[in-house]
Amino acid sequence: MSGSDVSVQEGAAGAGAAIFGTAGPELLPQERDFFRDYNPFGFILFARNVEDPAQLSRLTAELREAVGRDAPILIDQEGGRVQRMRAPHWREWLPPLDLIGRAASPEDAARLMEIMARLIASELRAVGIDANCAPVADVARADTHPFLKNRCYGTGPEAVARIARAVADGYLAGGVLPVMKHMPGHGLARQDTHLELPRVTTSRAELAEVDFWPFTALADLPMAMTAHIVFTEYDPLHPATQSAEMVRVIRHEIGFKGLLMTDDLNMEALSGSLDQRTSASMQAGCDIALHCKGDMRQMIEVARAAGDMTPAARSRALAALACRTAPAPVDIPALEAEFQALSRGSAG
Repeated sequence: MSGSDVSVQEGAAGAGAAIFGTAGPELLPQERDFFRDYNPFGFILFARNVEDPAQLSRLTAELREAVGRDAPILIDQEGGRVQRMRAPHWREWLPPLDLIGRAASPEDAARLMEIMARLIASELRAVGIDANCAPVADVARADTHPFLKNRCYGTGPEAVARIARAVADGYLAGGVLPVMKHMPGHGLARQDTHLELPRVTTSRAELAEVDFWPFTALADLPMAMTAHIVFTEYDPLHPATQSAEMVRVIRHEIGFKGLLMTDDLNMEALSGSLDQRTSASMQAGCDIALHCKGDMRQMIEVARAAGDMTPAARSRALAALACRTAPAPVDIPALEAEFQALSRGSAG
């Protein structure tokens, strides 16, 4: 292990148990001071933080400089409605479910999505972003809420798992950590968790066979995000993010050993103050609290409640960061040509 690798690992091991957003396209002095003092595990960016490649590269460099280490910087760049980096500086992507429908075969669909992930990874790494909140391993159902449905990869667990694996492989090959979501499965939610709390009453057997199945197949991935959903067959009172029983399911029945972060704590599916939301999530067994808004007062509240990572979380964090490797050499124009050919498959 090189000296710089040791420094990165030591810095991450002592980090706070949170990932934070920032207010705008430039790092504010008060944000810099707060990040230096608290030392969050990482950062997450949104459209409000993105103007052009030069500005974004400066911001990611300043964020890492604030904590004095190569902290992971996340973004949601799924394609379709959920992409924070857009034209004219970056590629625009169809919604995943629409894109998959253009492929001539299941194998072509998986390859198409793997290429998309590899091309996205090249754009992210070019501006200093090294983690993407994807793949989406939720299984789409007939009544899945529209906020999620066309972000999914299919309506069957095997197809979703196959494509989610290809997407994860594309990101990892491009030097970007995949953060799969939303564990243990969001497809049965009929409500938008940004606004309200869904309650899923499906049997344990069906959950295991359908909704949990893709996450079980991808349980070796380094990072994952929880779902703000109540599964009444396991815990009728608490959403998965704040349920010790659901974290047990994630760890022991699904078998996920990686770093487990919450979905955004500001979403209205959760109740109580941010302090209460954060504390409940950490006590349930989440490793990292995710706060996206970039509001300084709220970040201070979340930081106090999240505290430092536990020894188990530190171990999982270091294992995740070890998967963040240099991008494999790739011929981008050749990948673009293959992508275009595959995306015409069902019409050709």
